[in-house]
Order: sequence, then C-alpha cells, then structure tokens
Amino acid sequence: MRYDLSDFEWSVIERCLPRNHPGPKRIDDRRVLNGIFWVLRTGAPWRDLPGRYGPYTTCYNRFNRWRKAGVWDRIMDAVSAAYDGDVQMIDSSVVRVHQHAAGAKKGVEIVVWAAAEEG
Repeated sequence: MRYDLSDFEWSVIERCLPRNHPGPKRIDDRRVLNGIFWVLRTGAPWRDLPGRYGPYTTCYNRFNRWRKAGVWDRIMDAVSAAYDGDVQMIDSSVVRVHQHAAGAKKGVEIVVWAAAEEG
C-alpha cells in the first residue's frame, strides 16, 4: 500500500525483531508492523485497523509487547544507522478544548459557604 514499509526499510527492521516466539505460527511481522504504523499515522482506534493488516488485537498486543521488550528502541537505532543518523521526526500532537472552555476566566475563585459554618 501507499505508506507500507519499503523493501529496504523492512530489511533494516527485520533484524531487530524477536525471533524466539512460543505458541502458534505468527502472523507476518511485516504485515503487523504496517498495521501498527497505520494506526500511529492515522490516529485511529485499534479497532478501526483495516483487515489487510491482520487482527487488530494482534497488532495492539505486539505493539505493547515490543514496547516492554525494548524492540522499538532497537528499531529506531537501526533505522537511524541505516540513514546515517539523518532521521527527522515531528510530533504533531493536538489538544482541543471545548468551545465554551475557550472563554473561561483565568484564576481560581474560592467560595466559602456560610451555611457550612452555621451548621
């Protein structure tokens, strides 16, 4: 697909992935990686992952398992080395506020209820 890993990128990343995996035969790592990157690029929920990338639970579980195992750090180091350290990243996080919250007064107002003192 349009944003899937190129053969060169895959050859660099493939060496960083864990090889000793217990259990049933794994879904193709390249396909799962493309699914993970699709979710990260689009910002869509894992459940909206297109079927061509495999089950969303597989992509989600592998993303988290690899994070805990340090696989993503190894991938970043390998990709950076493959491009001679010429890697650029942009974080485009956006936080939106409800339209009514935009005009709120700044500061904190402390209100003491007289009824609490009388009771």
